[in-house]
Amino acid sequence: MQTPPLSNKQIAGQRLMVGFDGTDLNQDLKFLIGHIKIGGVILFAQNLETPDQIKNLCRGIQDYAGICGHPPLFIAIDQEGGQVARLKDPFTQFPGNPHMQHEADAIHFAEVTAAELNQVGINMNMAPVMDVAPQDISSIMAKRAFGADPNWVSRLGVKVIENLQQNNIMAVAKHFPGIGRTTMDSHLDLPVLNADLTTIERFDLIPFAAGIQHDVSGMMLSHIFYPKLDNQWPASLSRYIAHDILRKRMGYDGLIMTDDLDMGAITKHYEIRISIQQILAADIDLALLCHKGPNIEIAYEEILKTISESADMKARGIESAKRIMGLKTKYISA
Repeated sequence: MQTPPLSNKQIAGQRLMVGFDGTDLNQDLKFLIGHIKIGGVILFAQNLETPDQIKNLCRGIQDYAGICGHPPLFIAIDQEGGQVARLKDPFTQFPGNPHMQHEADAIHFAEVTAAELNQVGINMNMAPVMDVAPQDISSIMAKRAFGADPNWVSRLGVKVIENLQQNNIMAVAKHFPGIGRTTMDSHLDLPVLNADLTTIERFDLIPFAAGIQHDVSGMMLSHIFYPKLDNQWPASLSRYIAHDILRKRMGYDGLIMTDDLDMGAITKHYEIRISIQQILAADIDLALLCHKGPNIEIAYEEILKTISESADMKARGIESAKRIMGLKTKYISA
């Protein structure tokens, strides 16, 4: 497998995970892989028909990346079980995290899901949800979280992480530093959580710390504004939250990614170039753009411009590329 040093264009592309339209290796997808040199794709309902079709799509993606001389791609999906599960029947359907009653439930979910993802060529699951959803509010995560007790969420979440990764599927804990205490949907606009670091550490961060202890491959940042942590940027664009808290204070050295930058929480407040500049300044490894459109190419050009003009940003880009390539070497067969 190709390892760093990568070209500036490859470094820029590797830091993008994108969505696309279609169910096969079409011209749009070839452009994203060949020209933008994307680091990964994320699959949604519009990409999924049958197990054989998905397997052919994933194989086609990886084969084309090889033909182009690029590293293999992260191929990700949201397969949390329950309310959020992109793969439908004949894939195994689970009732969801709130219905788990024992650690064995989490182990079973992760083992079965990992086997099914491996069979079709998906290598990353955007799970588990490590948000803690209190029972005394109408939490946006009530139907997706393991529960209201941080220690219970930690126990089940760790079992999912361990059993996905032991079966060669990268796990991504979300949505750091925790959105269980919010009620607004960040797909629509920017929620605010007015809690200080001490409060968050005693509650919301407990499951994420457990995930770090068990070597979770990735951490997804939330599109939530925490004014007592960073009074300018939401978590997904915040250097203080991504670098100072997650990297330095909590000691996480894995892959840090944004949630989808096409969500209303971001698009209603920040132009894509501003978002990308802030992501680079925050040393966030991977920008997630889940919808076809001009923002993908704009993001690529902005990353390329920034790392080409600044030796410091180039050096930091190389560090992100090393984290990306390290995971690919560990989990993806050449």
